[in-house]
Amino acid sequence: MVLERDQQSILGESMTNATGFARRAVLADRLRTSGLATDAALVAGGALFTAAMAQLQVPMWPVPITGQTLAVVLVGATLGARRGILSLLVYAVAGLAGAPFFAEFSGGLAALASPSFGYVIGFVPAAGLVGWLARRNWDRKVGRATVAMLLATAVPFVTGLPWLAVVLGQLGAPNDVQSVLAAGLYPFIVGGVAKALIAAGVLPLAWKLVGRR
Repeated sequence: MVLERDQQSILGESMTNATGFARRAVLADRLRTSGLATDAALVAGGALFTAAMAQLQVPMWPVPITGQTLAVVLVGATLGARRGILSLLVYAVAGLAGAPFFAEFSGGLAALASPSFGYVIGFVPAAGLVGWLARRNWDRKVGRATVAMLLATAVPFVTGLPWLAVVLGQLGAPNDVQSVLAAGLYPFIVGGVAKALIAAGVLPLAWKLVGRR
């Protein structure tokens, strides 16, 4: 009897891994269908979702406050690192190609001269980081999800602030450290924390709903 139970347990774990319900699954792995077509649809959906959230904004210069960061952490955590990175790459490349994906429905190569484009570059590793953490179950409990979302939210500033400094200098605007921080960091702290907390609340709730199904 004990041997039979052990064999059933091993078989159950194998079936769990084979169907995508492994311990290290992300939310997207709970879909009933899988394959390249599904992955492509998820990647495209993540890019479109980010584009939509970019239009939720508080106009500011040189960098507007938008819903993009919330979209990035949700896309990365839901899709996982690989698909999350691809999704944000599609978002950035499509926007540069002319799709109206950036704030105020803008797009095209002119975005490269925008003070805020450095943040768009940072969205890619941010999605990868939160996706990597989600694959390790950091999105299932509010405490660890909050840490994961805050870490991912901070990543775009690593590329965003230097890019902002360069563009401000080219425009003849003050680009010393304090001026750059005042323009590209301080106004976004409260909103960034709020968006991280929203994501940290939504994702564990989503896992609970999936578990009930």
